[in-house]
Amino acid sequence: MRKITLAGATLNQTPIDWANNTGNILSAIEEAKSNNVDILCLPELSITGYGCEDLFLSEWIHVRASEELIKILPHCQNITVAIGLPVLLDGKAYNCSALVENGKILGFSAKQHLAKDGVHYETRWFTNWPKETQSTLSIGKKSYPIGDLTYDIKGVKIGFEICEDAWRTDRPACRLVERQVDLILNPSASHFAFEKTKTRQDLVISSSKTFNCTYVYANLLGNEAGRMIYDGEILIAQKGNLFAKNELLSFLPYQLSKVTLDLDGKNDQPNNLTADITKNEEFEKASALALYDYLRKSRSNGFVLSLSGGADSACCAVLVGSMVKYAIRTLGADKFLTNINQEKLIDQLPSSDHAKFIMSKLLVCVYQSSANSGYITRNAAENLALSIGASYHQWSIEEEVSSYSKKIATVLGRELNWDQDDIALQNIQARARSPIVWMMANINNSLLLTTSNRSEGDVGYTTMDGDTSGSIAPIAAVDKPFIRQWLKWAEVSLNYTGLAGVNAQAPTAELRPSDDNQTDEGDLMPYDIMLAIEKLAIAKHMSPIEVYKILSTYYSESSERGSNTSKTQGSLRVTLSDLKKYISKFYRLWSMNQWKRERIAPSFHLDDYNVDPKTWCRFPILSGSYKEEIERMNKL
Repeated sequence: MRKITLAGATLNQTPIDWANNTGNILSAIEEAKSNNVDILCLPELSITGYGCEDLFLSEWIHVRASEELIKILPHCQNITVAIGLPVLLDGKAYNCSALVENGKILGFSAKQHLAKDGVHYETRWFTNWPKETQSTLSIGKKSYPIGDLTYDIKGVKIGFEICEDAWRTDRPACRLVERQVDLILNPSASHFAFEKTKTRQDLVISSSKTFNCTYVYANLLGNEAGRMIYDGEILIAQKGNLFAKNELLSFLPYQLSKVTLDLDGKNDQPNNLTADITKNEEFEKASALALYDYLRKSRSNGFVLSLSGGADSACCAVLVGSMVKYAIRTLGADKFLTNINQEKLIDQLPSSDHAKFIMSKLLVCVYQSSANSGYITRNAAENLALSIGASYHQWSIEEEVSSYSKKIATVLGRELNWDQDDIALQNIQARARSPIVWMMANINNSLLLTTSNRSEGDVGYTTMDGDTSGSIAPIAAVDKPFIRQWLKWAEVSLNYTGLAGVNAQAPTAELRPSDDNQTDEGDLMPYDIMLAIEKLAIAKHMSPIEVYKILSTYYSESSERGSNTSKTQGSLRVTLSDLKKYISKFYRLWSMNQWKRERIAPSFHLDDYNVDPKTWCRFPILSGSYKEEIERMNKL
């Protein structure tokens, strides 16, 4: 029998935060050693952090990373550790994992396939290492092998796949199996996306079976650099069976998951693996963790939120509540407050209900009414804020709106009216709310939460310097239909009873007079149709004609009634002519409003795609706006 104790560790790192990053690495190594781990795999680029962006173009960062590696070596006695870092060789940067045994560097395995799609831009900073080649890297006065390497440690043959390597057809494992490796280590920085863990788990299990090996996968953890979230997944599989899986999205600075295995495959199946979580649970926990890391890493004192009583701002408020809940549950109130630089509040903690006390200090909610605001939204906002323990205020912006309007009326020589000035009169209400709520955030040294969602980002249904104002946009990467169903789920499943008033309403900007009965879908189109168009137009990069041909199969003409109307899977009915109007409107508004998307506050990447031009979706600010493509579609 060749029994060996293997472990992966996830780390919550921050770009070039050397003390934090090395500290987490050392803590993970020490815990591994205390658990008699033989081989430990740490995540990709764990010394520097994965999200260093153009810092990787600097020579000094590679030198500094090597210095930190040298500091770590003395702590690696009686253990073998894979440690991720960037290295510079002959003027080119490579994404590597150093394998350290008993305090000595055995070599640097280099990433062969760089991620370059979606949110990834690795080819901007790094060079692909050519397969089946090796070279020599000098650090100080010593030289080490680098490249496509395999190792033999006490009779255990080890090879590497670094994150993206494992997702390619021509992957390193295809050659490692020919070298008869026993163990493949995969240090990763695989960003979070809904239900991605299922795909990743299938990959690890199938890899261990296909390549007849033991496979160890270790991912980064947390909101590392502002936008990307890492779920901190650790997976250990052998020959088609999963033996280790940890709890995802932890608030701890690091996690270790270990298992003792016979490398020849004579092992009993475990029965205590962590269960998968649902998409709704993922959204809550990933967003809560991202807010926690953003709060502490930005050294802010809390959050300020303009709480309208509608779905989007309510979602942001509840996510802050979940952040506090998970942080206290995982860390304890004292440690949580210490981590977010609020030690002064520890002595003020009540004997019970720490969550509501901390919420009252961390989240300030403000309902800012105009002449068009109604009692329903005001009550919904107040009830929600008080139910989660947030500090709550309300004031009127009508004086500011009136002042702005009178000044413009004087210049124009006429009174403003809804027939001529509809958009301007709506926008000024949203913009008048921004300066005073920013003032509150500045005074408190807090982050101002902006409430834009992805559906609004698609079509520019948002006021620049108004409801887009903020430090961070927590829900800008998720669509409105998902938010609406999630809030209903949260009201029941998470016991956020204060959401009842929010969930009872149809989404509305509430910027026109009440007798207008304004709704979001009335201004735009049904959200379900917008989402269907978005998935094809944006996620799949299709033209208006392609989108119409696909969606028209769902909204086909009813020949039996001689009608142009059909029924969708739900209760929505739409004509094919209306479908063309919706598609035309989507593409027209999408093209007109790229400049708005360029200015949306930083957002968390949560879904398979988003519309943030700084991460996933780049589009020209000025374009032909699909004019000819829309004309061709309308002739079909």
